[in-house]
Amino acid sequence: MSNITLEQARKVIDAGIQKSIALGVKMNITVVDAGTNLVAFNKMDDAWLGSIDIAQKKARTARFFNMDTGVIGQLSQPGASLYNIEHSNGGLITFPGGVVLKDASGTIIGAVGVSGSSVEDDHEVALACASAIA
Repeated sequence: MSNITLEQARKVIDAGIQKSIALGVKMNITVVDAGTNLVAFNKMDDAWLGSIDIAQKKARTARFFNMDTGVIGQLSQPGASLYNIEHSNGGLITFPGGVVLKDASGTIIGAVGVSGSSVEDDHEVALACASAIA
């Protein structure tokens, strides 16, 4: 199993901070490896404390299912195929802001979770994070 390196995780977080600043938001950014182990975390000054846990769960959720958390959210609505999945695995986050991270060959090496603003901003920052190593 390939894993994200600390150097790559720092690039991911730096890209997220830059995008957050450009958007005028304060984010918590979590990077996990392919096994969902924490590699790096950053809480921007004055970012919401409650979003720390959310960012971590978004990263793990994205890696557990190898898809963006927003996609899982669509699949977990009432009547959909994954309804109530957020109650599994010790609690998942099924709204945008979690994105899988892939190396140049397309192998999943981890995931990033971002929380601290609207889900639209969270997702936009997460995509900027992922693009730092794509």
